[in-house]
Amino acid sequence: VSSSVNACVDVVLSGVKLLEALGLEPGAGKNHAVLSSGQDLREAFTHFMERGAAAERFFSDAVVFRDIAQKASEHPAAQLYVGGNAALIGQKLATNPDLKVLLCGPVGPRLHELLDDNVVVPPESMQERDEFHLILEYQAGEEWGQVRAPTANRFIFSHDLSNGALNMLEVFVSSLDEFQPDLVVLSGLHMMEGQSKEARQRRLMEAVASISDIPTDIPIHLELASMTDQDFMSNIMHQQVFPLVNSIGLNEQELLFLTQAASGPHASLGSWSGIPDVGVVSDILFWVLKEHGKAAERASDLTRIHFHTLAYHILATVDGHWGNQAAAVAAGARAAGTQACATDTIDTSRVLLKAPREFVTSHTEAPAKISLNPDEPVVHWHREGISFHFTPVLVCKDPVRTVGLGDAISAEGLLYSEAYPQ
Repeated sequence: VSSSVNACVDVVLSGVKLLEALGLEPGAGKNHAVLSSGQDLREAFTHFMERGAAAERFFSDAVVFRDIAQKASEHPAAQLYVGGNAALIGQKLATNPDLKVLLCGPVGPRLHELLDDNVVVPPESMQERDEFHLILEYQAGEEWGQVRAPTANRFIFSHDLSNGALNMLEVFVSSLDEFQPDLVVLSGLHMMEGQSKEARQRRLMEAVASISDIPTDIPIHLELASMTDQDFMSNIMHQQVFPLVNSIGLNEQELLFLTQAASGPHASLGSWSGIPDVGVVSDILFWVLKEHGKAAERASDLTRIHFHTLAYHILATVDGHWGNQAAAVAAGARAAGTQACATDTIDTSRVLLKAPREFVTSHTEAPAKISLNPDEPVVHWHREGISFHFTPVLVCKDPVRTVGLGDAISAEGLLYSEAYPQ
């Protein structure tokens, strides 16, 4: 039984096919911070395709966007999927026949069709039009006009106002009385970055007031996603959201951004090189729970962080609040391997191990040195009242679909986690 807050339809399509369907001719690329016309889209897509880089942009003209989204969603080569972190987590949890999931988010007719039967959508969440996110793919070596893509990647754009304003949060909290969930999952805070500082700050305060109304006996998990504004991240962390939630899910980009925004350990690290160092990751996780987590002298409920990166996952928990961590972290790793390869079970011929065979558990205190034992893949260590459970991931060699992978990992980990009543 669970629930959530941002939802859309992901339309996945070849970028070149869409631009051709829109009658746009190949030409020179140009970066645009915001898109307002088909021409802007063509230039920005070309700019990133030429570099083989991923990008995400807001499309400001609602009428033009609606026309493009309609052409894209009706294109014979388009694939439509459930999108939005909250909807993806809800959809993943709903595959368990014993769970009923309440999903609040802007749900239009196409999304409603795509959702699992176990996902309940309150009538106030329904809207006449879907929120479409367009995901334009290109393959390595693909050519358009003079441009040739060095690697495969994707360019995402949307005109998504309701998710950006977290419009459904109040509806969601008011539905909880009737729904009586055992778990609440929140996500979509990153969507607020498109708003002005004032609007965002005001909305964040309202969101915090709403989240505070959720009964304290229901564990709350917050799924973070890619952000670029350090002040906003710092707000979410320090005075506002972190202390109200029990659990957080994030990846290596978000973890590094978090420590940079709040000058935590290893904050001088500009970016990860290759596979994130386990000792560095666990130092930052330790600091988040020590500085912002539950403690005798601090009013905070945060006791759990589920960290995922391609090669391994770590579940860090404050002692006395959670059980079944080894099964939970293993389940998340299993979900990563099966979902990326789109198989029901792990197909050993299609996966490989990228995790370090040996690592140290910290760089800021006397570390333990750990060697992986294939017979016992989940490794556990302990540091000042905080437990760490580490597992390697069997990484899919030829991934079919990577959108929503982090959401699937966090959902699966939550399913196996046991929250002790406080």
